[in-house]
Amino acid sequence: MDDIQTLRRILKENHTVAVVGLSADWFRPSYFAAKYLQQHGYRIVPVNPRYREVLGEPCYASLREIPFKVDIVDCFRNSADIPPIADDAIAIGAKVLWMQIGVVNEAAARRARAAGLEVVMDRCVKIEHARLFGGLNWAGVNTRVISAKRPQWLAY
Repeated sequence: MDDIQTLRRILKENHTVAVVGLSADWFRPSYFAAKYLQQHGYRIVPVNPRYREVLGEPCYASLREIPFKVDIVDCFRNSADIPPIADDAIAIGAKVLWMQIGVVNEAAARRARAAGLEVVMDRCVKIEHARLFGGLNWAGVNTRVISAKRPQWLAY
């Protein structure tokens, strides 16, 4: 989906995001994206059987274990892993199946669309939110400083 108005509407209307494959490691893209969303008012629901808690939220082993309504299912998994996730997203009544950059599964997308879900493929929810709602300067991006040197004032 490349329609800017649709992406903006999805991110504006849906605020509970189940992040499938969310890692507790701060340096992983899934953690960075989820933390960004959390700090921008979204409720993050970690889905990963490896953890009990991520980003201060209880972690669920699967989408079907989540005891409340989820709006967006954000997939940080390989393209081949998407079909069962799409089936679970349909089963729990999610509104959107979102596949991260590099993740594309047309068959799963067709099934999800047929069940009434909106589908976004090969896009990062954090990047799209930042692009559409002005968050590109978060965490040092768009500092207007062009340099390969790390600033001395950064803690890491």
